[in-house]
Amino acid sequence: MPELLDLYGKTSKAVQAATDAALRRHGLRLGQDHLLAELWATDGLTPGEVAALVGVTTPAVTKTATVLANAGLLVRRPDARDRRLVRLWLTAAGRALQGPVEDERRRLDDALSGALTATERELLMTTLATVRRVATDLLSAEATPRG
Repeated sequence: MPELLDLYGKTSKAVQAATDAALRRHGLRLGQDHLLAELWATDGLTPGEVAALVGVTTPAVTKTATVLANAGLLVRRPDARDRRLVRLWLTAAGRALQGPVEDERRRLDDALSGALTATERELLMTTLATVRRVATDLLSAEATPRG
């Protein structure tokens, strides 16, 4: 297996597992925090709006919203102007998770980057952003029909 793909894959799995473990302490699973974070920033978004912001599909947001609604963290309400649309609204319990979850994510971020110097951290962030951009461009190129 190519070196970059191997190391990146192993690193990604380890970081995801650590993040999932940290989130479980607050009753959440990996990815649910991203949906909640968008609602913490702007409550009342539609699943499609959340999907666009997070970079996932609308059905994925709908599924996650169902889990979070069943846990009492958000409610679905019809849009006031367009009854075909549903909006996601945080409950008091969903809002109350913001501080603890953000603190948990900050602690994890600090732990993961704690062995790096400020320069190494900056270089890592820049490099990861470049790798993400290239991967996104590759996906876009694959989606473009060839003439």
